[in-house]
Amino acid sequence: MIIYDKAKYIAVGGFLIGILILGGCGQQTSKGGPPKGGVPETAVVVIKEEQMAITTELPGRTSAYLVAEVRPQVNGLIQKRLFNEGSDVKAGDLLYQIDPAPYQASYDSARSALAKSEANLSAIRSRAERYKELVEIKAVSQQEFDDARATLKQVEAEIDVNKAAVETARINLAYTRIVAPISGRIGKSNVTVGALSTAYQGSAFTTIQQLDPIYVDATQSSAIFLQLKRSIASGRIKGDGPGQAKVKLLLEDNTPYPLEGALKFSDITVDPSTGSLTLRMVFPNPRHTLLPGMYVRALVQEGVVSRAILAPQQGISRDYKGNPFALIVDGSGKVQQRMLTVDRAIGDKWLVSSGLKPGDRLIVEGLQKVRPGAAVKVVPFDAARKAGPGAATPLQAPAKTN
Repeated sequence: MIIYDKAKYIAVGGFLIGILILGGCGQQTSKGGPPKGGVPETAVVVIKEEQMAITTELPGRTSAYLVAEVRPQVNGLIQKRLFNEGSDVKAGDLLYQIDPAPYQASYDSARSALAKSEANLSAIRSRAERYKELVEIKAVSQQEFDDARATLKQVEAEIDVNKAAVETARINLAYTRIVAPISGRIGKSNVTVGALSTAYQGSAFTTIQQLDPIYVDATQSSAIFLQLKRSIASGRIKGDGPGQAKVKLLLEDNTPYPLEGALKFSDITVDPSTGSLTLRMVFPNPRHTLLPGMYVRALVQEGVVSRAILAPQQGISRDYKGNPFALIVDGSGKVQQRMLTVDRAIGDKWLVSSGLKPGDRLIVEGLQKVRPGAAVKVVPFDAARKAGPGAATPLQAPAKTN
């Protein structure tokens, strides 16, 4: 009875093992065959060459085109302030009036001294001329003639000194009227009526800034600057185009500034603490939208790539080392992997330096369903987008095949 039970158990065990072996073979056969649903479908974009302006977005700050700090040039009490703080003034407008009384008195005194000297000049000159004739006929001594001539020269020199004194007094009197040296917007007044001013004092009465046009000072990395020079030298970027110096601006709230500016100059010294260069741009500012000290972003057009390769960013992935790659569909309908060299992002695309060529069909959707060497069904990218919001799929790095 025991022998019979053992034989029964052995037969049942063999039957179960056979079923497991057949099931494993079936699974292997299923894996080796085509995937369920047939050939996977992918959306592609055909790569084309196009002319592209190369722009760089640089952070910067605005600064006034002209800045004038208003200071007194004579001592005295401030009698009047003749401007409204924060208003626009023109060059020559009267801003402050310093008490002119002592300077008017000095000017009048200098003029009187000059008039006295000039009054004596006529008589002394006539005497010198008479003595010159008399000394020739021995009517006067040579000593008397020499004294008359010396007196004449002394009076002439005294007149020159008095003229200089009159001019100095006139200038000081004019300095009691403090006028605007430039046109622009004036700031707050740091002094009030009745305050005592000191000539050439350290603190300014007020500051005037010309805001139209206005400067934008931006910083550019020296590494990017060198990369640009190499690209221009190799001919990949044309840096001498007519639109090279055009600059656009984004304001602090990310809105575009409506007026276009121009690149003024690039600094010749690299800041050792930041490793960057300073670029100065000039923008028209008729409505005073830009104020000194505002943070902005400048879009500087550096050059033009006549045969640029632009690839959609969703079609570019990176391997575990961070190297960019793309999957394309070759002429036989199979997937190939291409390692790329990318320059920079332009909008929602990458500027590709190498790895893609015109006519390549770049896979931008359905990447998770394919791998290099697999056959795929190709549909245009626009048609795939119309299939619905779920048509786009996240990018996955494909497994490497030997």
